[in-house]
Amino acid sequence: MLRIQQVKVPLKHTAEDVRAKVCKKLHIKESSILEYKIVKKSVDARKKMELGCVYAVDLLLSASEEKRILAKKIPNVSSAKVVEYHFPKPGAEELKERPVIVGSGPAGLFCAYELAAHGYAPLVIERGCDVDTRTKDVEAFWNGGPLKPQSNVQFGEGGAGTFSDGKLNTLVKDPVGRNREVLELFVKVGAPEDILYTNKPHIGTDILKNVVKNLRNEICAMGGEFRFETQLTNLRILDGTLCEIELNHGEWMPVSVVVLAIGHSARDTFAMLDQTCLAMEAKSFAVGMRVEHPQTMINERQYHGADMSELPAASYKVTANLENGRGVYSFCMCPGGYVVNASSEEGRLAVNGMSYHSRAGKNANSAIIVSVTPEDFPDQSALGGVAFQRELEERAFQAAGGRIPQQLFGDFEADRISTAYGAYESETKGAYAFANLRDIFPKGIAESFIQGMHHFADYIPEYDRADAILSGVESRTSSPVRITRNETFVSNVAGLYPCGEGAGYAGGIMSAAMDGLKVAEAVATRYDRYRTDFR
Repeated sequence: MLRIQQVKVPLKHTAEDVRAKVCKKLHIKESSILEYKIVKKSVDARKKMELGCVYAVDLLLSASEEKRILAKKIPNVSSAKVVEYHFPKPGAEELKERPVIVGSGPAGLFCAYELAAHGYAPLVIERGCDVDTRTKDVEAFWNGGPLKPQSNVQFGEGGAGTFSDGKLNTLVKDPVGRNREVLELFVKVGAPEDILYTNKPHIGTDILKNVVKNLRNEICAMGGEFRFETQLTNLRILDGTLCEIELNHGEWMPVSVVVLAIGHSARDTFAMLDQTCLAMEAKSFAVGMRVEHPQTMINERQYHGADMSELPAASYKVTANLENGRGVYSFCMCPGGYVVNASSEEGRLAVNGMSYHSRAGKNANSAIIVSVTPEDFPDQSALGGVAFQRELEERAFQAAGGRIPQQLFGDFEADRISTAYGAYESETKGAYAFANLRDIFPKGIAESFIQGMHHFADYIPEYDRADAILSGVESRTSSPVRITRNETFVSNVAGLYPCGEGAGYAGGIMSAAMDGLKVAEAVATRYDRYRTDFR
């Protein structure tokens, strides 16, 4: 198998154009190609006059033909290193009870899929509702209905990622093929096939809902089971080993293996766990605001004014390291998206961003966030970050009477409440109102945010425009807690496997899903399959 990289074609092209370009580069006939696969596609927008698409493709030719081509040492042509994912063989220890997975976000779902596919019959418990019920609850909330603490943007089937852009890019190194395994499973259950090769792949909230439901159905078909509206409320630990879990404050269940994939917003569960002997610690994360710009402006800056007919809505990524030691950076950038009320607790307000698959909204939005460390938290306990988040969210709720508080950047910098939008209006899911967002943040964080915005204008002109729309507070960027685990992925409590973003080991859909695979592998390496035939 050969890999040919840097195959550049015009923006407007066909699949045949790409194949023809590859054949010309290798001086071969198309009839000699035994297998052909696109492995990556991206837009090269570095220069307006050279705007185009760049591909990497894998080709299978005859062994002699491949050897002949490699001997020529053609630039960007090499042997393809294809990594196939392999799940481990079952361990020897008997699994007395089926494994329980707490949480049905990406970490929990992909852990459950692999365990179900290999005979472990996992039980997934989820405090929230199934995705269809959850979608109705969220949309009702955005339209002025009550917040449901167990069924919202944070809690329910699919986790917090269900109501986001469905971005599938990750910086996690992947020498064993977990990334590809996750992407292929997504495609198997209904995601667009182009996520297998598109640079910065995404699914979109509208499609992701059905993908999540299809993944659950696959798990159930292989012997798994789901229980919604079922919350983990206590642990029973004997001699350092987990032996039972309590569900919904009343039902006790014997367990041998529990995968703790609770997500970054399960604050009541963190508090319960903190009362046990489970080892936990506060961790660094980041807080800030959603920043909206016209999508046309971002397209103009990123594509240098090129014709958009063959281009996707442009995205961006910006970072700054300030002299005060803080980092300021973009997070979860949503082209053609919406700012959404992502609250999960009464009297507290948090925002997030989401896009549909088409990314056809009028505005681009991104979280612009400032790093915080445990030294910033007044509470120095393991839950200090939770308390810090809650204080900001309470101020955000109070700032606009429970509506999303908004302010133009120029007014934020001048420390005054905005009275009207500038050249464009906000694209928002949920009620919103003008307020002074400076009142939400500690002085150092607000000043760092301002410095970051001006710094980013050096890379995206007018990024710091006075009428850029800010919405607060973006506080759920990652878990404020890390639940420690050893090299076998087990916590200090035997039988308890911390997993995913909520446990402090991931940051996004892909990294959480990949961590779910890691934990499934760890369980399978130790335990034999769950035998239902004699139970």
